Amino acid sequence: MSRRSLAALCGAALLLAACTSTAPQSSAPTPVFSSDLSATPGLASTGSMPEMGSMTMSPPESGHPAPAPAGPNAVNIDNFAFAPATLTVPAGTTVTWTNHDEDPHNVVAEGGQFRSPTMGSGATFSYVFATPGTFAYVCGIHPFMHGTVVVQ
Repeated sequence: MSRRSLAALCGAALLLAACTSTAPQSSAPTPVFSSDLSATPGLASTGSMPEMGSMTMSPPESGHPAPAPAGPNAVNIDNFAFAPATLTVPAGTTVTWTNHDEDPHNVVAEGGQFRSPTMGSGATFSYVFATPGTFAYVCGIHPFMHGTVVVQ
């Protein structure tokens, strides 16, 4: 079970306990936290809980690689990644990005040359690369997602 799921479960249990009590209380209840999950239905004990460190944003793992792009001038957005990460095209080429994730994404050039609107699942964005150069871009919503278009 992930740390986020465990934290959500604990928070929900505390909220439920606080909302369902009908007896008057003289003071707020004191929550008790334990790493022993053996008494919690549906959860197995792992022996101890890992320490919570600082949280960083990283792409989720789905167990499958991103599929190859649909065409020579296409970039898929799948599993929180651009595929291919680097695309080389001749000047004058239209490149099309397609979001295959359930989460929204966009495409933002780091040099400001282009910016897509937010794309829901199945949406596309196209841009014509008229001049040669190297164009780095990110997802503005998930900045750990990087890609590059090299125009020759």
